[in-house]
Amino acid sequence: MSNETYQPLRLKDLAVNDRPQERLARLGAGSLSDTELLAMLIRSGQKGRNVVQLSQALIAEAGSLSGLTRWSETDFRKIKGIGPVKALQLLAVMEIARRVVAAERELTPILNRPELVFEHFRPLIADLIVEKFWTLCLSRKNRLIKLVEVTSGTATASLAHPREVYREAIAQGSTAIICVHNHPSGDPAPSTADIQVTRQLREAAKTVDIDLLDHVIIGSVKTDPLGLGYYSFREAGLI
Repeated sequence: MSNETYQPLRLKDLAVNDRPQERLARLGAGSLSDTELLAMLIRSGQKGRNVVQLSQALIAEAGSLSGLTRWSETDFRKIKGIGPVKALQLLAVMEIARRVVAAERELTPILNRPELVFEHFRPLIADLIVEKFWTLCLSRKNRLIKLVEVTSGTATASLAHPREVYREAIAQGSTAIICVHNHPSGDPAPSTADIQVTRQLREAAKTVDIDLLDHVIIGSVKTDPLGLGYYSFREAGLI
């Protein structure tokens, strides 16, 4: 039997081309696979299995990287090569991931229905005496990325030009937008100008390859003949 002391296979023991940290430094975190990202946290493997292989085993057992966020300390320690300290470190990282996702969901609401848009805007338009126009820049899952005020003026001012509406959406990498403007009168019924602008926005959406999900006019429940407080061009079949 050899008396040689075994040293775990670490990241730096891998061939240069196999080292995830080399690619991380050159190309950024987005260039790494789930396995390689996990390997960056674990740092060392075990006898006969390097750190990347150990990371593969973890993800395979959990079913996915996100599956690891549901693991307990005991679950981690069941994997050969994960000791008590490493298990706690991984547990802490997964808890951070859970909290970040929870906070992100709370701060970035899903706005995929006009009633949700209406509720989101109610506090923003309270007592407004001027007409404003906003673009809601949305992610692929219709989460709000950024709310952009495009124009602000009197109720008789012209609405936004498509160029202004889509500029920030393009800058934010949005896959879709919802346009919103208010009627200070409280009646959300669209004017002829509102309909014309919506048609222009619908045509421009095809050019910039960003979906126009809806154009919502916000009014007041009390003064809306339909009692909704908003008008949705999508629901009206005009988008």
